[in-house]
Amino acid sequence: MAIKLSVLSVVVLLGAIGLVLGAEKYTDKYDNIDIDEILGNQRLYQKYFDCIRGKGKCTPDGAELKESIPDALKTECAKCTDKQKKGVEKVLRFLIKEKADDYKVLEEQYDPEGVYRKKYETQKKLAEEGKPIEY
Repeated sequence: MAIKLSVLSVVVLLGAIGLVLGAEKYTDKYDNIDIDEILGNQRLYQKYFDCIRGKGKCTPDGAELKESIPDALKTECAKCTDKQKKGVEKVLRFLIKEKADDYKVLEEQYDPEGVYRKKYETQKKLAEEGKPIEY
């Protein structure tokens, strides 16, 4: 009986750890970066863009962003905080409306088979129309 209880305890503990890890969010230590300043400054914007493309040096926050992109695409930003989701929406709107060529470059890099292109078609259309993006 004691052995069965121990095994059950371990299974429950592992399940609880799995739930906690599964619910974890991306780090919020960079959430206070001024996105408007980056998007409004061509030199800063270009540094982040080059980092994300793997064509330049990355700041710590740029490296974190670059590392998170594939997972965020795959999970529909499930690990994003609300503030991060708003930031993603702001950047996507900017890219779609102001930097369409850069958007295409990133789309080709992160979605060469067009899997996410189809998945996020509605969100892109909403952004192009200036409407709120739904997650």
